Amino acid sequence: MKNGVYSGMKVALINSRQDIAGCNIRHHIEQCLAQTPDAGRDQDRTYEFFEVEGRLIHAEGVDTSIDADLVIFLSRHSSVNPVPVLTVHVTGNYRDAELGGSSRTLAPAAPAMMHAVLRALARHCPEGYRVSYEVTHHGPTGLSHPSFFVEIGSTEKEWADPAAGRAVAEAVLDAMPLADAVPLVGFGGTHYAVRETEIALATRGAFGHIAHTREIATLDGEMIRSIIEKSGAVAAYIDRKALDHAALSHLLGILDRIPVLRLSESEIAALGHLSWETYCAVRALALTVSPHARCFIHALDGTGPLAVISPDPLLLTEAKKSDEPALIHGFGPLSVVHLTDENNVLLPQFVVFRINSSEIINALNTLCVKIIRSKEITATERDCLIIRKVRFDPKKARELGIPAGPAYRKLALGQAVEHDGRVILPEMVSVRTETKIHIPGLEKNS
Repeated sequence: MKNGVYSGMKVALINSRQDIAGCNIRHHIEQCLAQTPDAGRDQDRTYEFFEVEGRLIHAEGVDTSIDADLVIFLSRHSSVNPVPVLTVHVTGNYRDAELGGSSRTLAPAAPAMMHAVLRALARHCPEGYRVSYEVTHHGPTGLSHPSFFVEIGSTEKEWADPAAGRAVAEAVLDAMPLADAVPLVGFGGTHYAVRETEIALATRGAFGHIAHTREIATLDGEMIRSIIEKSGAVAAYIDRKALDHAALSHLLGILDRIPVLRLSESEIAALGHLSWETYCAVRALALTVSPHARCFIHALDGTGPLAVISPDPLLLTEAKKSDEPALIHGFGPLSVVHLTDENNVLLPQFVVFRINSSEIINALNTLCVKIIRSKEITATERDCLIIRKVRFDPKKARELGIPAGPAYRKLALGQAVEHDGRVILPEMVSVRTETKIHIPGLEKNS
């Protein structure tokens, strides 16, 4: 890697002589290496090829005598529902060893490199193929080095396809791990780990071991700790929609006893470029606001002491009532983290770098005022924003004998209606309110 994290890496590439896809990939990697490397490739990474006779899923201890930092298995992918696909996954067995390896044993993962290869596969993917992670589901498990499989699926036609072989070769050689990749584990989903794949392709989230939905109910604390440890994970992602209530409750019950963060898809996407250490500090501070606070990072970047700020809660509430999507969108260019509760309800506190506290409060006030003025009837009186609202009052309508129904809707929209020979004007069934909010500096900045 150009930042030095992966410079000098020794990569062992292992294929089986009986595996058409593995031989196909190896041939194209050798061909690529014989040519002038592309400008984007890491010139410090070295590769050594190894070939075995039997199936790779039974290659226990194959790396024992190999001098390498990473092992990549070049392989075929088979499926009962064959589709053209290029996949990446680490190996292991959550239960019995039905496809090689040992039962209840996981191999060490390489999340950042798997993430890089997956994203490179997406760039090089031939027409008609798709790319994805796979869940952990087969051997070998007796490995001492971080490793993963990269595969061509799912029939002999694809295994021997030169375009697929070339694409995988290019992906392996071009893969450039992100310096700030966030190693994760995944729980739930289908064999092709759809949600985890989409997260990895769009964010810094780099998955190691992923457990299929059908595995969740059988996982115990020991196995979940192994999943996290073997992946070097700092957080866990749960595909909640893929789990029924019983499985989800079982999983959460175990994770509650394990010191690992749980991140939703939106939280992973909102990590931005913030370092993991700073993110953890943000998260810890957010939890002092609410025990279930969720963090959404905007233009916050860098390091430094953090602080919680609280703009005027009434001003924030009125801006939210006026146009919540515009309010959230307006946070985008600000060096701020907005917080929500577990139900995604916006909280009136924000996390910022302490040095920027006053500046960000002023920016939030300006944003709120702008949104309110664009949607409501307002006036400015010195440093006070006055919001005047007129709303339909069902009680007044009932007192005039107007039945609930279409007439209420018209009146609420400001349209007159006729009832018992009388014209009922909207102002006859409306109430007026006035809210005054003191905002220091408003008059000067208006």
